[in-house]
Amino acid sequence: MLSTVLDLILPSSCAGCGAQGASCCLRCFGALTAAPARRLPDPVPPGLPDCWSAARYEGAVRRLVVAYKERGAVVLAAVLAQALTHTVLAAVREGWRRPDGQWVDGRWVDGRWADGQRGNGGLVVVPVPSARRSRRGRGHDHVGRLAGLVAGGLREAGLAAVAWRGLRQTGRVADQAGLSGPERVANLAGSLQVVPAANGPPGAFALLVDDIVTTGATLAEAARALRSSGLRVPLAVTVGATRRRSQINYGDGR
Repeated sequence: MLSTVLDLILPSSCAGCGAQGASCCLRCFGALTAAPARRLPDPVPPGLPDCWSAARYEGAVRRLVVAYKERGAVVLAAVLAQALTHTVLAAVREGWRRPDGQWVDGRWVDGRWADGQRGNGGLVVVPVPSARRSRRGRGHDHVGRLAGLVAGGLREAGLAAVAWRGLRQTGRVADQAGLSGPERVANLAGSLQVVPAANGPPGAFALLVDDIVTTGATLAEAARALRSSGLRVPLAVTVGATRRRSQINYGDGR
């Protein structure tokens, strides 16, 4: 709360480059939004949906995400959500395909996603949850806030969408830093579950949202949990994608 008040009353500088003025200058906003693209980790973990990011996680983009996530610069939420919404719309225009190269069946009809199996439906925008201790330490649910803004942005663009904080962690996992892709998959296996809801998920198609993708293990685990409740998960979007590449293959899961 204090950081939000200070953002409003103190002179601002760009979190991406330090230039005086807006919290995200036009040049850094351009870096954030100029090249939304399909950016899959290599290798691809089993179960990962089609994965798009707004930009590479480097330079100004990395500094913007860190300022928002770790330093409480919540004023950047709107900018990052714009980048995510732009990325979703770019993915919609191109069409979605699975990491194995097969196209996802379905199409947009009157602002709703339709396929032959489940009929028409809006997107359920689901944030990947952080651990409780991490949320307490940061003082905010950084991805949950972004998911709500993205859902609103998609509705403004004419697509049916609703935000749903439908995932929760089931227990502690080891620190992911330094783990290989397969080690992250093993570490996260079963770590997420769908929150029980009286009426079930508010839709049939989930759009996963997170801040960054590295190995894809977290997004794959989130997709697994959502699919276990009957949701289809055609797409995941992140603000940034790292350039990390593992030399370890997942075998048939690739």
